[in-house]
Amino acid sequence: MKKALALVMSSALTFSLLTACGNKTEQNASESGGKVKIEFFHYKPEARGTFDKLIEKFEKENPNIDVVNANPPDAGTVLKTRAAKRDMPDIVGVGADTTFAELAKAGMFEDVTKAPELNNIQPAYIQMVKDVSGLEQVYAIPYAANADAVIYNKAIFKELGLSVPKTWDEFIAAAEKIKAAGKTPFYFTFKDAWTTLPAYNALAANTQGETFFQDLNKGKTSFEKGYKEATEKFVELLKYGHKDQFGKGYADGNVAFAKGESAMYLQGIWAIPEIKKANPNIELGVFPYPVTNNPEQTKLVSGVDLLFAISKTSKHPKEAKKFIDFLLKEENAKAYMAEQNALSAIKGLTQEDPTLEGLKESFAKGALVDFPDHYIPPSINLANLLQQLTHDQDVEKFLKTMDAEWEKVKERK
Repeated sequence: MKKALALVMSSALTFSLLTACGNKTEQNASESGGKVKIEFFHYKPEARGTFDKLIEKFEKENPNIDVVNANPPDAGTVLKTRAAKRDMPDIVGVGADTTFAELAKAGMFEDVTKAPELNNIQPAYIQMVKDVSGLEQVYAIPYAANADAVIYNKAIFKELGLSVPKTWDEFIAAAEKIKAAGKTPFYFTFKDAWTTLPAYNALAANTQGETFFQDLNKGKTSFEKGYKEATEKFVELLKYGHKDQFGKGYADGNVAFAKGESAMYLQGIWAIPEIKKANPNIELGVFPYPVTNNPEQTKLVSGVDLLFAISKTSKHPKEAKKFIDFLLKEENAKAYMAEQNALSAIKGLTQEDPTLEGLKESFAKGALVDFPDHYIPPSINLANLLQQLTHDQDVEKFLKTMDAEWEKVKERK
């Protein structure tokens, strides 16, 4: 583990030094009347090809600007290392999570509170950016959102005479019926710890209460109190997996589900493009996790999956802003949405993929809630703790560990 960490930090340092050298070169080029080079650093390897195409288009329209598409492994660690060295990229593209929050609080980004670009962004996503940072100012432009939803195989549902469940009891009853028919209700991929998060996020978001993290910070509640229902329901779902759920990873799950090896897949909409790559003819549907027995209280977990922030130390903020404005244009945002099966944070832009029809009502009603794990710092490795929970299924131990880890976070503040 120490060796792996050393390698990550070494890579990050090397990357930082190379970029620092690049910054000097680009400054000289700019001063001599040459092209301006800006670095676009993002954490989405699956979108690298999409950004390559958009960058090519941008550079044709702006021949005096070169955009570097930087997408290193373990981007969060690399970014924090670079921030510590004051070697920030011109543009940072990350999610609205604790990494963004830490950097925003450290004063790494330009304040865009009064930026006209925000007028075209859905207010709910702007608020999420403010909530996760805990700051009144806005330090990034929300660009794309994702949704945490149950993906289901329409052919299997039709074969078994199942309708989309609206309540928790209906959800479990559907799983029971699928299991009784000799099929697998859910395909779990717990070899990759992070794949525990989609289901748990949906369960927690719909049962923790609207002010859980504010109350937690004030010592008014605890994970043992606020997350008991979510954790118990998470463990209940484990009854309906397949035999090798600890030996399969995310890539395995996408292919297996594409082949019809389970009726439902407890993932998010980000998995749909990969599933369709494995089986372009599969007929998929999605629905919000029906966490409680009151459908009117069900909220779709949808958060800011990608935001754009301009570094305060950028030598070319005008060019950086120009590139962001280019990405915000309707035709370019639509291209990103189509290729990444993403939802747009831009007003009036809707995802037209018929697969996502089952989520439209939630958006129409504004029944949305942010990802709870966006508020949990990386020092609390929620994914690994949940992975352990899938093995021992000890609810009390998990909740006590979460509370103990949170206390350590508070002590460090």
